[in-house]
Amino acid sequence: MKSDIEIAQAAKMRHISEIAESVGLEEDDLELYGNYKAKVDLSVLDRISGRPNGKYIDVTAITPTPLGEGKTVTTIGLAMALEKIGKKTITCIRQPSLGPVFGIKGGAAGGGYSQVLPMEDFNLHLTGDIHAVGIAHNLLAAFLDTHLMKGNDLGIDPFSITLNRVVDVSDRVLRNIVVGLGGRLNGLPRETGYDITVASEVMAILALTTGLKDIRERLARMTVGSTYDGKPVTAEDLKCAGAMAVLLKDAIKPNLLQTLEHTPCFVHAGPFANIAHGNSSILADQIAIKFGEYVVTESGFGADIGAEKFLNIKCRYSGLTPDAAVIVATVRALKMHGGGFEFIPGQGVDKKLMNTPNVEAVAKGCENLEKMIENMKMHGVPVVVAINHFEADSEEEIEAIREKAKSAGAEDAVVSKVWLEGGDGGTQLAEAVDRAAQKPSEFKFLYPLEWPIDKKIETIATKIYGADGVDFLPAAQEKIDLYTKQGYGDLPICMAKTHLSLSHDPSLKGRPRGFTVPIRDIRASAGAGFLYPLLGEMRTMPGLPKVPAGTNVDLDDDGNIVGLF
Repeated sequence: MKSDIEIAQAAKMRHISEIAESVGLEEDDLELYGNYKAKVDLSVLDRISGRPNGKYIDVTAITPTPLGEGKTVTTIGLAMALEKIGKKTITCIRQPSLGPVFGIKGGAAGGGYSQVLPMEDFNLHLTGDIHAVGIAHNLLAAFLDTHLMKGNDLGIDPFSITLNRVVDVSDRVLRNIVVGLGGRLNGLPRETGYDITVASEVMAILALTTGLKDIRERLARMTVGSTYDGKPVTAEDLKCAGAMAVLLKDAIKPNLLQTLEHTPCFVHAGPFANIAHGNSSILADQIAIKFGEYVVTESGFGADIGAEKFLNIKCRYSGLTPDAAVIVATVRALKMHGGGFEFIPGQGVDKKLMNTPNVEAVAKGCENLEKMIENMKMHGVPVVVAINHFEADSEEEIEAIREKAKSAGAEDAVVSKVWLEGGDGGTQLAEAVDRAAQKPSEFKFLYPLEWPIDKKIETIATKIYGADGVDFLPAAQEKIDLYTKQGYGDLPICMAKTHLSLSHDPSLKGRPRGFTVPIRDIRASAGAGFLYPLLGEMRTMPGLPKVPAGTNVDLDDDGNIVGLF
């Protein structure tokens, strides 16, 4: 079997104008970036506003393991498979951060015969949107430090500042730094730090905005800290919001690419799911849902993180609601959740144990899958389980997953072979999703916005994670009081927690019980429109592993990229 990048480089792509034409986009709707990428102008929204919406499908997963469950593979493959059964389908996914691309995860354009093309552009700079986000964010940081140096007319309390700088590289040594050293001409010394660019509130705003006017207003509401008397200080107060909007005027337009089978794919925005809300842009979805009979989108990590935020944050702001959800699982990941084997950092896994049938461990691990199904059904969304197939899977293990999934309320549980066979390997999954999506919608939010901040946090922790309760540490309680006083109490909640467990503790696998979630701090993303509590030791700047994925990336003698996944 060829590597992912070899498969992608061997594919014959169609001109992006052909892909656009296949769904009804016109030449004037496009801004070309070469032959295989284009931005779609937002003016198209006016032309298509009267059209009916297609079906809206969200792909999520069990709690991720280091083995990889194939959520993006399934998202792309499902869209291609829906086309195979006669449904005009558009995929909407995020642009990956360069942090994971060169860090632990590697490329994120799918894999095998279920990929987005051009794979190299997708995983690297694409059309520069992430860089635009970083520049806009860091411009605000520069305005802030200049304001402090030049007299601090707004009376900003330096100890209240919440705005870090950003860079799209996993670089742990930048988490905590001191700026302004070297004398008064270099600014006022203070402690600060760096976040990864995709954790920037600007990125979250890009993903949640509905247009140029809206993004300007959201940027204006971004807070950087408070005055000495406790009033929020915004980007508008610093007179930076207009310049930030100018830097994002092209980034706001969704990017159009294609899959290996030439179905259209919007790639736009890239907020992290364990820090921000972890979903691609509202704008891409709003355009796609008018052109496609089906729109298949993807939420980051498991149904306790990205999908919960998709339902309670993104759907609130977009006005769109899902017709069905797909939860991706693998035999080997559920076997790991059930204690069949361990993944030991630096040592990997015992492949013999991983590939030896163990129905008991798989059935035990299905407790995690059952909770994810419960989470989606709690919102009134029909669920189909996609069992992403691997060669070592036994029929007995697959049947155990089917039985557990259906008993938990899933509409169906179907083996998917899209990695190996492309769209042809997902037609049974596509048919199951089509059946589920025809059911009447019973969608509902988990909580009303008018609930107090602490009640909304407790509801997510107890209902979605299965916690016994939460423990608000003093800093978090102070922020609840502050944000309620500042008028942010009615915002939705975006929990920042580990993706490696249903709980706040990454070591707790399966379906943990009997735990209490510590809330150590809460921060406001007033422009994006949510509050984000920090659970446990959650960080906003990842670090590189001992052997980064980037060590494999290079150019060959002909100038071709090699080693990118």
